[in-house]
Amino acid sequence: MAGSHESDAVDAPVSDVSLSEVPGLLAELHAVVDRLASADLSKCSDAELVAVATAQERAINRMLFEGNRQILEISDRDVPRSMGYRSLPNFMNAVLRVSHPGRRRQQMTATGEFRQLDGQPAEPKYPTLAEAFADGRVGPAHIDTTVEFLDALPHRVPHDKKVAAEATLAGLACEHTPAEIGELGQRLLDNLDPDGELTDDSDRKRRRNVWVNRQDAQQMSKLTGHLDPETRALIETLWAVWAKPGLNNPDDPDSPRGGVDDADPKALEAAAARDLRSPAQRKHDALAALLRAVFDDGLLGKSHRGLPVQLIIKADLNDLIRESGVGITATGSSLPMSDVIRLAAQAQQYLAVFADSSPIPLYFGQAKRLATRAQRLVSFARPDGHVCSAPDCDQPAAHVEMHHAVRDFADGGKTDIVDLAPACGPHNRMVGTNPGQFTTGVYTDGPDAGRVWWRRNSEPGAPPNPKRHNRRPDVAALFLRNLEQVRARIHPPPTPPPPQRRNTYELTEMIAPPISVVEACLALQLFNNAQ
Repeated sequence: MAGSHESDAVDAPVSDVSLSEVPGLLAELHAVVDRLASADLSKCSDAELVAVATAQERAINRMLFEGNRQILEISDRDVPRSMGYRSLPNFMNAVLRVSHPGRRRQQMTATGEFRQLDGQPAEPKYPTLAEAFADGRVGPAHIDTTVEFLDALPHRVPHDKKVAAEATLAGLACEHTPAEIGELGQRLLDNLDPDGELTDDSDRKRRRNVWVNRQDAQQMSKLTGHLDPETRALIETLWAVWAKPGLNNPDDPDSPRGGVDDADPKALEAAAARDLRSPAQRKHDALAALLRAVFDDGLLGKSHRGLPVQLIIKADLNDLIRESGVGITATGSSLPMSDVIRLAAQAQQYLAVFADSSPIPLYFGQAKRLATRAQRLVSFARPDGHVCSAPDCDQPAAHVEMHHAVRDFADGGKTDIVDLAPACGPHNRMVGTNPGQFTTGVYTDGPDAGRVWWRRNSEPGAPPNPKRHNRRPDVAALFLRNLEQVRARIHPPPTPPPPQRRNTYELTEMIAPPISVVEACLALQLFNNAQ
């Protein structure tokens, strides 16, 4: 298992294979991985072990490049849409289980071969970087850092210098860490534009962005982005006025709200003395206070896709009683129950009771085509109503339309709450009668009664596809079931003691029958004396 042998295996050229051979090659690959997993690493020397680990990482990078090539082929054939997914990232997330489809797509955009209008593959956007990726000499983190720098080059940099910059950074990425690439890239930019004269407003407009990342285990989200100079100046002014010590402190009910000029000086001084927040926490609370003021003043309008422009939260009544669990917003975020209870104290509450009567009109037949606000709120409160009803779709309620699930409105469908279902725009437009489109309906019995099912229409002569629905996993129930199993393994019930044996004997086994009464009495007396 010498390191040179592993390296040679990576460098070996791969012959052209036909498409029909690809599944067999992947089966061989899994077999090799199985053999590798069962190999005894203790027999390797330190040098061999390092060489093996290096070759392994290089092979992983090569496999990622091949995976991207397959995803591009899937995209070119429009497979995601034919399978009923609204987009390529949705397909990558649901079927391929790619953790960060957006980031993976950026890597493919930079290093993949896209087809031109004549069907021929075009050269990758960054060909030298793509070659290094295909050879396994750089990985995803190197690509992310390198592409971030190359995409940020001013548009006025001459083309030949851009090509040279890409070749330079791609070569450096093969020898340096992603963190070092950022520093080296800045040094390269200093040579390309030493006076900063090539950067103009168009470059700043092209790079402006703000992202709110996924929530972590504590329901916290990381905010990242690039602010143009004007937006930075505005937000710095906000912090200078609203983020003073003592202002807009959510943990202090007597903290003045709003700007420093509107606050009572004595109250502000007293609140500042109690304020234990860091400067970064005060900036966070100032931004939250500004957003609350925007909501309260109605600057966002009155309605968005039929829902009121308000913070809409649904929570289970049992969780509210226990003050545990989380609430779900119409935009798909999670809120701790403590925040839900605090917000509910100053909000208008709606109680959705299913399979019961309600004074709110929810059944309109053909009198209305569009769902009302009350119907939207009740739909959101349904199980899994906070997302699109199409299978594997995660679009939140704030971004969906109300779909006539049983029968289209043009065909006599009714705008009744029991016939409506949330559907994002792409999936709503995929409903129809043609092959590849979807037919929808509502389960009328069984454990999924009331849920909406989707079935992709088959090609003529093919058997019908199964009905599917977008059931979101009940994480709390799964956790409780696993917790019971874990506790049963850790703390099993006590083992009952073995039954105690009495020190007695059957007289019938000691004395062969038949015996007389006198003999039996004598035998019993002898037995007692022996005890």
